[in-house]
Amino acid sequence: MSWADALRLGRVSNLPTVWTNTLAGLVLAGGFLSPAPLILLLLAVSLAYVGGMFLNDAFDAEIDVAQRPERPIPSGRVGREAVFAFGAAMLAANVISLGIVGSLSGTGPLWPALAGLALAALIVLYNWRHKSNPLSPVVMGLCRVMVYLAAGLCVTADLPPALWIGAALLLCHLIGLTYAAKQESLGHVANLWPLLFLAAPLLYGLALVPREPATALFWLALAAAVIASLVFLRRRGPGDIPRAVMTLIAAISLLDAMLIAGQGRPGLAAAALLGFALTLFLQRFVRGT
Repeated sequence: MSWADALRLGRVSNLPTVWTNTLAGLVLAGGFLSPAPLILLLLAVSLAYVGGMFLNDAFDAEIDVAQRPERPIPSGRVGREAVFAFGAAMLAANVISLGIVGSLSGTGPLWPALAGLALAALIVLYNWRHKSNPLSPVVMGLCRVMVYLAAGLCVTADLPPALWIGAALLLCHLIGLTYAAKQESLGHVANLWPLLFLAAPLLYGLALVPREPATALFWLALAAAVIASLVFLRRRGPGDIPRAVMTLIAAISLLDAMLIAGQGRPGLAAAALLGFALTLFLQRFVRGT
């Protein structure tokens, strides 16, 4: 397997959004980590994401023969069994790494490792049935929610309301995003109503601004990205749906930034804002869908 194919299989251009999810989960849980466990935590969630994307291609290989023959497996450049093996190994490494982070942080290995196991199970469930499961956008959203929870459980076993609220808002964004992504192969969006889920984080952000005025900047960035994506989806010109999907993926970092700013951490929110820009930049070289 070449590095180029590995990068394509892992959709690594979207990794900055996983890293900002991790930062948001830590901040919303009311804690943070020293450099060594933080780096290991970022590695763990990265392995979960890349492993999940490997499994996505492995499960969809037969469909991709007709719809996306240029992908590494249907083109014959990579074997399906090897992709399954690499994906499963990365999910296992994610569970082990989260347990180690819990040991290093002092919360203990059990809850972080269980969160990693739940994340791995949700990833497998999504990839196994996402084409035929009408609730697959919810399952995909729960995968991202588990990143929040896994990060939070690395600093506390008593997850605060702020983390649960943030997780619910992230779930809403992912439901709208995943619904749009499911239509990408069709070239059009059959119904727009599921995209109303994208409004929930924006409405919550308006409530944050009076308490933390710095949140306004990040709210505006998120609103602009969501509106631009909806314009693409409504216009439905050539390439508009993939463009909308990739923008909504990058906007995950903007949601993280808004939530972090709402906790009075504008510096870390600015770092999450950079995650949005980095994702869009990397998507120019490695397709994010």
